[in-house]
Amino acid sequence: MMFDIIRSGRAILHVTDLEQSKSFYEALGFIESEADEENIFFRGLEEHNHHSLWLKKKPEPAVEAISYKVISEQDLDELEKFFISQGNDIKWLEKGTQRAVGRALRVQDISGLPLEFYAEMETVDRLLQRYDLYKGAKVQRIDHFNCMVPNVEQAYDYYIKHLGFACSEYTVGEEEKVWAAWLHRKPSVHDVAFMNGLGPRLHHVGFWLKDPMSLIDGCDVLAALGYGPNIERGPGRHGLSNAFFLYLRDPDGHRIELYNGDYLTSDPDFKPIKWDLDDPMRQTFWGHEAPDSWFDEASEVLDIQTGRKLPQHEPKLKKRKPQFVI
Repeated sequence: MMFDIIRSGRAILHVTDLEQSKSFYEALGFIESEADEENIFFRGLEEHNHHSLWLKKKPEPAVEAISYKVISEQDLDELEKFFISQGNDIKWLEKGTQRAVGRALRVQDISGLPLEFYAEMETVDRLLQRYDLYKGAKVQRIDHFNCMVPNVEQAYDYYIKHLGFACSEYTVGEEEKVWAAWLHRKPSVHDVAFMNGLGPRLHHVGFWLKDPMSLIDGCDVLAALGYGPNIERGPGRHGLSNAFFLYLRDPDGHRIELYNGDYLTSDPDFKPIKWDLDDPMRQTFWGHEAPDSWFDEASEVLDIQTGRKLPQHEPKLKKRKPQFVI
């Protein structure tokens, strides 16, 4: 492997009403880096790159790309060689065609997810100690993507064998088949997770908070502003990843996770943690049971070449809500 992926970098989401989206994400505590009539670029308080969330005004909600940052421009060239050798169609976006980002490589991964890789993004002031700007959940940085795919084992093998990811935790169901997996490049629990389901779809984008109280503060602010119905699940704690979590739906239905509390995975002798699908402490260590919408609904993704929504495929494993009593 001749390339080095650093971490999850940004999500590009299509939304139908920029003003509604702006109000929602500012209520969560995101910082607006830049905006115009067609775009809003948001970042977290500790992020030094221009943005980690790009909202584009479009007729329908969709996911244009989920992006990973790589170390150098050479990594992009090596990724191009790799994907072409695998028979993938790639798309280059030259520097200057996207605001604040250098040249970027896009490709549909083995599950059909629209991936983007970039090395360069403009830097901005890091606002970590601008406590006067802290509001809502005081979002700090992007942390991960969670994706629903028809064949989790295929995605798991591809990302580990070919893209250099490592597994922190995984869930098995019938016949010891991998039902979900949490994979990382940075030394935390995950940069991307794959869940068994109708796909390819983006289940959520996770953003890191500095402490559990920030999550509670976020709930209070959302409720005070009339966004209480946008809270889909939580607060609670996952057994898997140990995360203190809250799941929200933005005005277009895109799911955002507010996230705190995972752990270090950098040691070379770290061994992935195995969970049974029906372990009652896996999904919810404590907290209310997830609603059906959490299992069934997710954001559709686009073809990198045509810009059209990709068709959905039924999962290889049985699609079902894990059976346990909370």
